[in-house]
Amino acid sequence: MYKYRQNFDNVAWDKNDDAEEESQRRLRRKDTCGQVEGLVRQKCGKPATLISPLVIGGLNIHYRIHLEGEDSSSDVMVRLPWPYAACFPGEKVVYEAATAKYLRLNTHIPTAQVLHYGRDSNVGPFLILRRIEHRGDMTDALAVPGLDPNLTPVLNLELPESKLRSLWGNIAWCLLEVVEPTFSRIGSLVEVDGSFRIAARPLTQNMSSMTQLAHIPPSILPLESETYATTDEWYEALANMHLAQLIFQHNDLVSSEDDCRNKYVARQIFRRLAKQGRLSTFGFVQDDWSAYVKTVHPRCPAPDRSGPFRLWCDDFRPANILLGPDDDVAAVIDWEFTYAGPTQFVLDPPWWLLFETPEMWPSGIEEWSKAYEPHLKIWLEAMEEREKGAAFLDAIPLSVHMQESWKMGRFWLNYAARKSWAFDAVFWTYLDERFFGERDGELLDKDLWKTRLHLLSEEERQAMEPFVQRKMDESRERILVEWDPAEAKQRLSELLFD
Repeated sequence: MYKYRQNFDNVAWDKNDDAEEESQRRLRRKDTCGQVEGLVRQKCGKPATLISPLVIGGLNIHYRIHLEGEDSSSDVMVRLPWPYAACFPGEKVVYEAATAKYLRLNTHIPTAQVLHYGRDSNVGPFLILRRIEHRGDMTDALAVPGLDPNLTPVLNLELPESKLRSLWGNIAWCLLEVVEPTFSRIGSLVEVDGSFRIAARPLTQNMSSMTQLAHIPPSILPLESETYATTDEWYEALANMHLAQLIFQHNDLVSSEDDCRNKYVARQIFRRLAKQGRLSTFGFVQDDWSAYVKTVHPRCPAPDRSGPFRLWCDDFRPANILLGPDDDVAAVIDWEFTYAGPTQFVLDPPWWLLFETPEMWPSGIEEWSKAYEPHLKIWLEAMEEREKGAAFLDAIPLSVHMQESWKMGRFWLNYAARKSWAFDAVFWTYLDERFFGERDGELLDKDLWKTRLHLLSEEERQAMEPFVQRKMDESRERILVEWDPAEAKQRLSELLFD
């Protein structure tokens, strides 16, 4: 039951598919292209001409524009979020622009120069970037060639190990640069009068999926101006959003009463651990509570829960790294969903080594793990070569932290914390027994909740059956519910018991 990603709301998905198709048609129209040329002419002060073709991404559409009197190296790219595909488009553009400008000024990473950006224009939120000459992206060098570009790439297992280590070494260098700056709060970067500060909520990929693919009311998400002082506060906010997913996704998330109980119990436990400050210490030297450390002993200390914090990008992956002529890094692009987050996140090895996510692996999450481990070894070797022995945190190199994160299961904790639809597969497969000890090997999936029900408070236990019955009753009607913001917040608070 819990080996794969749980279902999005297919009613919401179908509705958004229709809206996305209409918005894509609008963004391709000749009059829209003319408006983009006019925007560039206004901002850059020169006549501007569109160069075909348009570049269609997952959340954005890109227009290449030539400026009159300049050579092609001065061409610009206009990046517009797709309506209905990119949620919170104004926020997304402002945070992405600030992050790209900050990294260009404060690291050695080559990033596209941000020329202009804004929340409002006649074509909506926009980002105007200097175009980077390149010969493809890192996916082209790493993946099996010739596959359908609309499908998830597949790592080319025919690559010589030395080549793989070299390519991954270039990515490792980028990551080492990204995680070097530190911040005093968790949140998104905003540019104010030419300076940069953490002044807005972390805008995550999961939050976008919640509103777009599950029709979860935006009013129950963190406020736009909200930032966080500690790692524990952010883990609790993430846990609250997992519970909100269970409450507000009307269709396709629960398949039976026991499935609903499993999801309820797992989320309440995870939230309790976050509130107790236990998630931030799990798998570190300071872990004095989990069953796992009784047999497997960590040697890395936990980062201070009060910071400093480091940049984390939910969507960082090989496709965002443009290649130069010798497979060197020409630029790193697409800094959407980047925010200052817990240092715990950056101590994990990257999920994207196989391209496919664990919860979408065809044979299940456990088979993904088996396929991942031999490639993790090569990644860590590439990281070590780039570190050259330099310590990262507590006199320990980042590669050592990553190795121990995988061994202790911290990788899985943070992955589950960030991804609501992977949460159940990860919690019951990789976290529950590490937290609380082995379950009965003969236990059926439908009875998982029974083994951990005693960990809930009396209030949480008493609320479970009424919630399950209400959820099952509501799911009989396949509709999308439009929540009043005050009512949505009240509904969520009924299961938080604060």
